[in-house]
Amino acid sequence: MKHYSLENSKYKWKAVPGKRAVSALSVLCVVLSLFFVSPLSVSAEPAAGGGNDFAAQAEARKELPVASNEWENWPAGPALGAESAILMDVQTGAILYEKNIHETLYPASITKILTALIVMEQCSLDEIVTYSYEAVNSINWQTDSNIAIKAGEQITVEQSLYGLLVGSANEVAYALAEHVSGSVDAFAGLMNERAKELGCVDSHFTNANGIFDEDHYTSAYDMALIARAFFSNDLLCKMSGTATYTIPRSATVSEELFISSKNQLYPGKPYAYEYLIGSKTGYTSEARQTLVSCAQKDGMKLVCVVMKEESPSQFTDTVELFNYGFSSFRMVNVADADSRYTAGNELFFESDADVFGSSSPLLAIDSSDVIILPNAAEYEDTQSVLSYDGLEDADAAAEITFTYNGVYVGNAAVRVVEQASVSSGADSQSDDAEHTDAANADPSQNRIYINVRLVLIGVVSVYLLLNFLVWLVTLLRNYSFSSQRKDRKRRKRRRGRERVDYDRYSRKDPEGF
Repeated sequence: MKHYSLENSKYKWKAVPGKRAVSALSVLCVVLSLFFVSPLSVSAEPAAGGGNDFAAQAEARKELPVASNEWENWPAGPALGAESAILMDVQTGAILYEKNIHETLYPASITKILTALIVMEQCSLDEIVTYSYEAVNSINWQTDSNIAIKAGEQITVEQSLYGLLVGSANEVAYALAEHVSGSVDAFAGLMNERAKELGCVDSHFTNANGIFDEDHYTSAYDMALIARAFFSNDLLCKMSGTATYTIPRSATVSEELFISSKNQLYPGKPYAYEYLIGSKTGYTSEARQTLVSCAQKDGMKLVCVVMKEESPSQFTDTVELFNYGFSSFRMVNVADADSRYTAGNELFFESDADVFGSSSPLLAIDSSDVIILPNAAEYEDTQSVLSYDGLEDADAAAEITFTYNGVYVGNAAVRVVEQASVSSGADSQSDDAEHTDAANADPSQNRIYINVRLVLIGVVSVYLLLNFLVWLVTLLRNYSFSSQRKDRKRRKRRRGRERVDYDRYSRKDPEGF
């Protein structure tokens, strides 16, 4: 074996006796490593010292403060190795657990739930997606998740969404972005617009798949808002809860594409969670492990976001947070629980008699609205604020916002009740039965809710109008009387002058006048 040696600034062959065996062994090791080390190991987590460093960092993050544990009379949540985590109720948007929820972090592939949401809103499922050369070759085929589709092949939007959410395929995200907006940059602009509409405040997206970019970031809070919209769609829930999917060979696909998820929360997997609805994983070396999931139990539907965690703790953190939420909180139906009927606000009051001849309430709390309370709390412990302006629900007459010791726990809409048509009186027996039912009815149901603010505005308006009319009438009357007085004075003066003239002429010519 010969080695290079530097002599007179030129490379020359120089034999090194006694080192042939060692050199040969070194070359053999290099060759074996090239053939037998998987390319995927390049993106894998560092081994030995590196892995220990990440594990140590995760352990240290358990000491970071959990903001929700500081809330008064709030159930204490678990200590997690994640840098950031949130547990949110889907229906109300109430936050049950929060840890660094507004810290900006890299999302990795959980980005794809926003991509899927936009595609679902913009496209029909049977639209055909053509996979361009740019889309297929936009990724590293040895390290990036993909479904092995070829340039020029075509599948439907529905099949593409399965590839996106089950296989976490990066080239699928690229192709869908092109299909919707014509380019990834244009689609990223759409992503940022949609995120803002959902209430996101910490995010900026530059691509559709979550491949690392310093300008591509979000927060656990923003991802929870996106997840609320995503998991409100039944088909997206189904797709994100699917472990395997097959795209069959066809005239536009050269070979069958079998897609399998790496998510460990699915049935039969090591961290299977029985109440899981759907979930999306993410990983890059910069983002570390990220996970967005949704679960439902006894009618309560929760979303959980875990960011910057180490595997497999993203799964155990999620299960721990779901168990914490379902065991520590309960839903309370506002319409059923509200014995105050005014929701604690003096702007509404109750009357047992309806001057319009109906005993049905004119306004009522939406019977489907709930709030989320700790198990130890009672509905009477909540505080409420009634508002008429800036309502999210355009059909609501007002909205009641509830807090518990200063923490938002939900809201309820106040709606106008549809009045039943009045009977014509043709069927007297029916009328008698209705009167009997009304007499036996629960008095608490015979309510009329009156908006005092509007009533006062109406009273003041009527008062001012009446005063204006009185003033106007008085003005007109005074003007009329003044004119009449002036006319009388003029007539009196004229008669006086006529009398003087008569006397004067009668004295001059008494016989001829």
